[in-house]
Amino acid sequence: MHTDGWTAYDDLEALGYVHKPLVIDGDPERIEAHLPMIHIAFSNLKSWLLGTHHGVSHRHLQAYLNEFVFRFNRRFYPMTAFNSALGLAAHASAPTYKKLYSGDWTHPAT
Repeated sequence: MHTDGWTAYDDLEALGYVHKPLVIDGDPERIEAHLPMIHIAFSNLKSWLLGTHHGVSHRHLQAYLNEFVFRFNRRFYPMTAFNSALGLAAHASAPTYKKLYSGDWTHPAT
């Protein structure tokens, strides 16, 4: 697992991961070499959640993250994204308002 030098990641090896930390110290070349595009992806996610949706509750966060990943993975192929969304919508069932807010319905993981 490649990470930056944040101390919260120090226990990863004890959990069975091979941990390769790198203290980046704000050096753009080291950031791009070690964690390419990750800072841009997280920046885009935060901007999307806070700008477009003005924040998201914990209850619905997984649904928004699923949508972001769906869009991010298809960002260069808009027609593929449309076809995928159309296919998913044709085979999916939406929750009722009551189920969504009662907590009886959980968003699918994929």
